[in-house]
Amino acid sequence: MSAKTKLIIATIFAIGIAIPISAHSNEASNIDHSKGKYLIEISGCNDCHTAGYAASGATTPEAQWLSGDELGYRGPWGTTYPVNLREYFGGISENEWVTIAKALKTRPPMPWWALNVMTESDLRTMYQYIIYLGVLKKDIPLYVPPGVEPKTPYIQWPLQPE
Repeated sequence: MSAKTKLIIATIFAIGIAIPISAHSNEASNIDHSKGKYLIEISGCNDCHTAGYAASGATTPEAQWLSGDELGYRGPWGTTYPVNLREYFGGISENEWVTIAKALKTRPPMPWWALNVMTESDLRTMYQYIIYLGVLKKDIPLYVPPGVEPKTPYIQWPLQPE
């Protein structure tokens, strides 16, 4: 087979693959994501997972939502940071998300128990909305164990009353 023939076949093959991917992407962008946005807002996800959201009175532009924060939460468990959900969700499937959310148990202040009781439909709607926002790369500090001073600003979590 000549190089020209191989190029033509490769081009036809590439076009054949690109059409369904493009059609799927356009279809996904045409979905009404208002319920997903609503669920994110009322669930308080932005309060921690969007830098400056709570302090701004919820005026942070949607383009910056759910990209994590460098502000830590420090307590007896160590220091935790709100993950970049847009990057995280970009690496898991919708079905994986539902399974994870239903079984999640994590460090404070994440209210994992709220995810555990959400309906599968609501979890899927939230996933679709976050995927719709697209991946936004932003490095977030990693967990800092108890007794180690974080290098970033943090909120000191009060100890449980005795």
